[in-house]
Amino acid sequence: MSTMRPVTIPLAALAAALAALAFLAPPLAQPPSYHDFADRRVCLGLPNCLDTASNAFFVLAGAWGLYVLLGAKFRPVFIDPRERRPYALFFFSVVLIGLASAYYHLSPDNAGLAWDRAAMALAFMAWLSAVIAERVGTRVGVALLAPLCIVGQAAVVYWYWSETQGAGDLRPWLLVQLMPILLVPLLIWLYPPRYSHGRVALAVVGLYLVALLFDLSDRAVFAFTDGIVGGHALKHAVAALAAWLVARQLYRRRRA
Repeated sequence: MSTMRPVTIPLAALAAALAALAFLAPPLAQPPSYHDFADRRVCLGLPNCLDTASNAFFVLAGAWGLYVLLGAKFRPVFIDPRERRPYALFFFSVVLIGLASAYYHLSPDNAGLAWDRAAMALAFMAWLSAVIAERVGTRVGVALLAPLCIVGQAAVVYWYWSETQGAGDLRPWLLVQLMPILLVPLLIWLYPPRYSHGRVALAVVGLYLVALLFDLSDRAVFAFTDGIVGGHALKHAVAALAAWLVARQLYRRRRA
């Protein structure tokens, strides 16, 4: 146990630095035009057709992950059965993302977005807990699952409350997204793997970054494709692919 303590210092320092940046930086308001997506087409009576329907990828990826994790066919390798808990919450949250995001895109507003982000926060924190359990230790990762999820939900609640006050503050929500993006690569670098295919987590982070780029380029992608598809719908597809990759890693891995 003593050999782990020096290694955890960079993790704790980075987490503290991220929290300090989030709360020392000036408040960051959500742009008023956030809900104004490029693709507003209606298909078969479905508003915002592709942005809404593309959330089916999340439902499929999450359901597949739960089947891989809990079904009788694949039986992923776990040294400690408790390591299943954060993965189960992760895949369940991915299904919730699909449902909540579809609900939001039917008529985009802050209330619907809050449900979407709440499901996303659960997925982020559950996956971070899973990686901590595999790299640092099962006891630590499982113990952090509930606190991390509470922090994630608190960030969403705070953002939504700040919007109702007329100011809006995205800082805690951005922190929730940054934590897995920065901490997971650091965990992979500092701690030896207990399973094969551990570096797939880096591809998961990379895919989510690509998804964010598509989201930020929603109108540019819509214009580039001559109105075929917007960047936001592609964000859904790429982010769901990242969740599918987590499931694929589980059923392929072996003890290192």
